Amino acid sequence: MRLLAIHAHPDDESSKGAATTAKYVAEGHDVLVLTCTGGERGDVINPAMQLPGVAENIGAVRREEMAKAAAALGVQHQWMGHVDSGLPGGDPGNEDMESLLPGGCFARKDDDEVAQEMVQVIRNFRPHVIVTYDENGGYPHPDHLMVHRASMIAWEKAGDANYHPELGQAWEPLKLYYSHGFVYQRMKLFHDALVEEGRTSPYAAMMARWDTAFGDIMARVTTQVECADYFQQREDALRAHATQIDPAGAFLATSVEVQQRLWPTEEFELARTRVAADLPESDLFAGIAEIEQA
Repeated sequence: MRLLAIHAHPDDESSKGAATTAKYVAEGHDVLVLTCTGGERGDVINPAMQLPGVAENIGAVRREEMAKAAAALGVQHQWMGHVDSGLPGGDPGNEDMESLLPGGCFARKDDDEVAQEMVQVIRNFRPHVIVTYDENGGYPHPDHLMVHRASMIAWEKAGDANYHPELGQAWEPLKLYYSHGFVYQRMKLFHDALVEEGRTSPYAAMMARWDTAFGDIMARVTTQVECADYFQQREDALRAHATQIDPAGAFLATSVEVQQRLWPTEEFELARTRVAADLPESDLFAGIAEIEQA
């Protein structure tokens, strides 16, 4: 089977569905991560990486980090080549966000033009499954929202032979999922475990934000993939993005062993399907093998 995971920035592939992609690679499937921007406007979040020359060369640094992360997960990787839009004002909910975005950035592109690029990737790679972001972008960064809009167009158009035939032979993916990397119940378990140990928890602010902004994500989840054996690869990929992942932050606050014990899955929402689906699922490829063998 083949799976295409579409992400906005380098590091998104490591914080959203990373263990699942590592699992499928280990099982012999082909996984391609498509990164839409270079993350050029990302801040250096990790204090240990606030070194001379890092911020000034952040684009090159993040390309190196992405290569290390892809190697940790075992996935294939492709850059789309757009420029990171950044977060002017620092507030993803800012109603004036679009007017504040820099010219030429990813979020200012035409949705259909971006979709055409994705269609070309889909027709070349021929994925059975696509993983992308929901209508909130998973996190309402303008680049994440663009990924959602363009990937939904690409899902509809890739199999249409009349849609830009110059982009390659039509290919119709069979399932499309939203990746849900931020689940309140998961963060609450990790938070409580740290508090019980008498340690400081970095999850409280995230829990408050996600619970009020996005509601009960678990109510949307249709598919939980058992992938605890690949949590160490997920952590290795996160650590590869050294400028973006603070070792003292939430992504690394809970050990791999505790995560494996308390929450051994990653969560997805089956948003579109062209094959029969028996929900809930535990496999993104469920129902596809039967079609392929028919």
